[in-house]
Formats: sequence, structure tokens, C-alpha cells
Amino acid sequence: MINMLNLNLFKNIGVSLYLFVYLIIPYSAITQTFKVDFVRDLERSLNARDLKFITKSFINYESQNIKKQYSKIMNDFPNSKWKIKRLESNIPKKEILRITVSGEKIINGEIYVLESNFDYLFSTANGKIDEGIIKNLFTTIRNDDKKIDISFKIPDRVLTGSKYDIDIILNEPLEEVLIAGALKSYQLDSLFEQEILLVPLASGGIFKMTRAPSKPGMQIWSGILAHPKGIITFTKSIDIVDEI
Repeated sequence: MINMLNLNLFKNIGVSLYLFVYLIIPYSAITQTFKVDFVRDLERSLNARDLKFITKSFINYESQNIKKQYSKIMNDFPNSKWKIKRLESNIPKKEILRITVSGEKIINGEIYVLESNFDYLFSTANGKIDEGIIKNLFTTIRNDDKKIDISFKIPDRVLTGSKYDIDIILNEPLEEVLIAGALKSYQLDSLFEQEILLVPLASGGIFKMTRAPSKPGMQIWSGILAHPKGIITFTKSIDIVDEI
């Protein structure tokens, strides 16, 4: 009797597991296909300058914000190319896309090159993308054909209230070369509304110690460095967090 009960229990468990696997595998496959198709279609849409996919796939306010920022980039760099790949996310109910934007523009005979990398975190609501957040933004615009050997040492995240360093280092000795530069922090809503004034730099780069805000959020730094070989501008976002 015991053996028969155990056998029946095993059969019941086996059937339950089989049904569970049968139901979950097709769902996972469909979900994965949707993610692959979404990334491919989003990249294709941005590169084709056709934003109908954005309207269809994103919540209204998110769609409007993306179109606004996209228009700014395309106005300055009309030939921009977009590359997108999905990253594994360890944040519950959040997806992450790694986005790269590159482009060129000629101004007064000089070729300015845009390179921008950032992560886009988002969730979904009613089948549409919602609550999008940009993380780990790092953008440079330069006209030196990468002749300036420069290193950017700016953290991705820091603790609230902590001191941290921002170092933009020219790796070649200056000797008799004169350079100028500046660095400034911004609030998110005023990033495109402020100017940066150049000042002469006595050392080989820009070096600054600063303190993080007391509340979690995002701090954005923008700077410019002028060198006889060219000009480099940069923007970097830093996550201000309670714990690392």
C-alpha cells in the first residue's frame, strides 16, 4: 500500500513537473524572442530616423522625452549611428539596454566626433516601456582625431556625502604647450542651459576633489579641455547612492 502511494505520488509530481516545464518553456522562449526583436527594432528605428516604433512601444511621456533628446542629438550630428544590446539585469522587474551613439559633424572645416555610451534601465506597464532611467552616461565630442592622449578618471557611483576625485589627465608631458579647461556640475534639468568658461591650466589636465550630495540621485559633470591639437568636451553622470 505504501509503495503504491509513493508510486502514485511520484506520478503526480512527475505530471505536475511536466506540465510546469511544458508551460514555462514556451513562455520563456516567447519572452526572449520579444526582447531580441525589441532591441533589433528599436535600433533599426533610431538609425532609420523613423520614430513610429518609439510612439508605439513607449508610454506617452517617455516617448515624448526620448523624441526630444533624439532631436537634439540629430540636430547637432545628423549622421549619428545607434548600437543597442541587452544586458543581463540583476534588478527585479528592470531591463537594461547598453546604448552607443556615434557621429561626426564638420564645423569651420574641423571634424568633430561624437561618442556616447549609456545604460537605459526601464520597466514595462501595460505592454509598453515605462520608468526609463539613464545610467553610466559618458559622452565626448572632440576634433583632435584622437591625437591627444587623455585619460578620464571619474567614478560611476559614490556614496552620499563622501569626497571623491575627478581627474582628466593628459598622459603626454606638456613641456611648452599651453592648455585651458573647465569643469562644472549640473542638475538634470539645466544641463543644456549653462555655459562653461575656459581658464588656463597650469598642470597637465583637470583635477578636482569634490563632495557628493547628501541625498541619493544623479550628479552630472561636464567639462572642456582646449589643446593646440584640438578641443575635447565631455559629460559624465555619477550615481549618488546610500551604499555600494
